[in-house]
Amino acid sequence: MEKPAARFNILLNIATQVMRDRGFEPDFPPAALQQLSVLQKPIQENSLKDLTGLLWCSIDNDDSRDLDQLSVGEKLPGGALKISVAVADVDDLVKRGTPLDEHARHNTTSVYTGVKTFPMLPEKLSTDLTSLNENEKRAALVIEMTLDSKGQATATDFYRAWVLNKAKLTYNGVGAWLENRGPLPPGAAKVPGLAENLRIQDEAAQRLKALRHQHGALELETLQPRPVTLEGEVVDLALEAKNRAGELIEDFMIAANGITARYLTQSGFPTLRRVVKIPERWDRIVSVAEDYGDKLPPQPDSKALNEFLQRQKKKDPLRFPDLSLTIVKLLGRGEYVVESPGQAPLGHFGLAVRDYNHSTAPNRRYPDLVTHRLLKTALAKGASPYSRSDLESLAVHCTQQEDAADKVERQVRKSASALFLSKRIGEYFEAIVTGASEKGTWVRVLKPAVEGKIVQNPKGLQVGDRCRVKLISVSVEQGFIDFANTGHH
Repeated sequence: MEKPAARFNILLNIATQVMRDRGFEPDFPPAALQQLSVLQKPIQENSLKDLTGLLWCSIDNDDSRDLDQLSVGEKLPGGALKISVAVADVDDLVKRGTPLDEHARHNTTSVYTGVKTFPMLPEKLSTDLTSLNENEKRAALVIEMTLDSKGQATATDFYRAWVLNKAKLTYNGVGAWLENRGPLPPGAAKVPGLAENLRIQDEAAQRLKALRHQHGALELETLQPRPVTLEGEVVDLALEAKNRAGELIEDFMIAANGITARYLTQSGFPTLRRVVKIPERWDRIVSVAEDYGDKLPPQPDSKALNEFLQRQKKKDPLRFPDLSLTIVKLLGRGEYVVESPGQAPLGHFGLAVRDYNHSTAPNRRYPDLVTHRLLKTALAKGASPYSRSDLESLAVHCTQQEDAADKVERQVRKSASALFLSKRIGEYFEAIVTGASEKGTWVRVLKPAVEGKIVQNPKGLQVGDRCRVKLISVSVEQGFIDFANTGHH
C-alpha cells in the first residue's frame, strides 16, 4: 500500500513540473541565494516617521506568513474616519536589477498551489525581513485616507514610516466576531483598545463598500477548494467563505490602490494599472440573464448586472457560484496596462472604479513592487525610475505570468481533488450540472466541492439539474475525475 508521504510527493512533483511547463522558475538561482545570504534588517533611518505606537494589526488568511499590510483607524471630529494602511517596504531590501529582483521580475507572483507555495521572494524576506510580523519593527509605506460619512476620501497622504504590528489576526477570527458569531480573537483581546479600533475600521469599510456598490461593484462568488494537508496527506478540500473581515481588507486595499494610482498620475508619472475593460461580450451576458428569466439593458451597466446577480443569489444560492463563474468568464480577464497622465482611465468594470493599480502586496506581486518604486520616487520629487517602454513590457509579462499562475493553481487543485477522491471509487455523491454541450457534461459535487465529468449516462442532463453520481475513476496526474450519472433528482 502506498504511503501518505509518497502520495503527497506525487502532488509536489506535479506542482513543480506544472510550474516549469507554464514558464516559471520554481527554484531560486544561485546568484539570488548568494544575495539573500548577506541581507540584513534595514538600517533604522531617523528620517522615517515613528508610528510604532499606533494600534496597527494585520488581518489575513489563517496560514498566511507573508504579511504585506497593516491597518489602523481613527475617529475624527464631525463623523469623519481616518484609515491608515501600512504596506511593507520591500524595495528597501530588494533593489531593482539585483538577482533577487530579476528572479521576482521573471516569475512576477507567488504561486499558491495548496500543497506548496512557490514564493516570489525567498521566505527569509517574504515571511521575515520584509513581512510585517507581529511585534517586529518594520519600514513601511503608509497610505492615509480621511473618509466622510458617504465613504468619499476628502484628504489623502503618503509617507514612509516605522510601524509595529500589535496583533496578527485572521479573516475567520475577526469575521466571526464582527458578525456576532464568535468571541473577540485572543490576539486582539490582549491589546487594549484594539477591539474598538477594529469597530472603527469596520465602519470605514462599510462606508467604502456602500459607495462602491452605488457605482455598481459586482458581488461574485466562485468556489475554489483548497487542499488541506496533514502529515503528508490531503485530508480535506476546504472552501474559504467570504466574511466581513475579508471584505474589510478588500475595501481598504481597493481604496488604497485607487488613491495611489491617482497620486502617481497627478505627480506626472506613468502608472502600471490593473484593468478589467468594459465587456465586449455584453450581449452574451444579456442572454445569460434571459436564460434566468431576467433582463439587462442593451449597453454594459455594472450596477444593473450586480442587481441581477443579487436577485439570483437570493432566489437560488446553490447555483449562484456557477452563475458567478459564467459571468467572470464573459467579463474577460483582468490585465496590466500602462496609462500616462492625461489619458482617460480604462478602469476596472468589476470593481466599478476608474483608477486602480496594485500596490498593497509587494512581497508576493511584482507590479506592487514596481508601483512602490514609482511612489517613493514621486514622494522624493525625482524623475520616474521606469520609462513608459519599461512599464509596457512589464505590463505584458505580468499579465501573462498571472494568467499562467492561475492555470498552475487550477491544475494542482484538480490533481489534489483527484488524489483526495482516489480512495472513494464506487461511492455516490449529490451533484449539480454545471456544463452540458457536445464537448461533454460536467457536474459540481456538493460535498466535497469538486468538479468532474459525466462519462456514463449523461443523456438528458441540463445545466442546473440536480443528480446523483457515482465516482468511477480518477487520474491524479491529469486532474481528471469521472462520474456515472445514476439518476435525476
